[in-house]
Amino acid sequence: MLKPRPFVKYWLPVLIWMGLIFSASSDSHSYEHSSRIIEPLLRWLFPHLSETCIHDLHHCLRKCAHLTEYAVLALLIRRAVSQPAKSGSHSWRWPDARLTLLLVMLYASTDEFHQRFVPTRTSLVSDVFIDTAGGVASLLGLWLFGRWRKHW
Repeated sequence: MLKPRPFVKYWLPVLIWMGLIFSASSDSHSYEHSSRIIEPLLRWLFPHLSETCIHDLHHCLRKCAHLTEYAVLALLIRRAVSQPAKSGSHSWRWPDARLTLLLVMLYASTDEFHQRFVPTRTSLVSDVFIDTAGGVASLLGLWLFGRWRKHW
């Protein structure tokens, strides 16, 4: 049976996910566009909430989306960076985790730089920190899960 090449198996999912993040940085996913969908949904779900609360909840949901998309990116990058050796073992290596976080932070920075050129988007350093925190959280969760399951 023909085995997929390491690039296709490990790095192509990373590049596809990065492409999805890049597309989410476009005008069509800006705050103004998402507020047309999310805020009416929140008003319908929670009719007793004030407009300020709805606005704050929408803002929080958007930041949680940042965290989540970069948490997934970190897991995909970590998988690609620490491809199993020929023995098939998938051990935890701290240099791999550091490289993963560096790549997540660099991509988050380029994403924010890209948003500077999209008129309806804002470029915020705080979003780079939120994105990197998503990467940290997912790697920490993976490490804890591996320790609990005695994988490493």
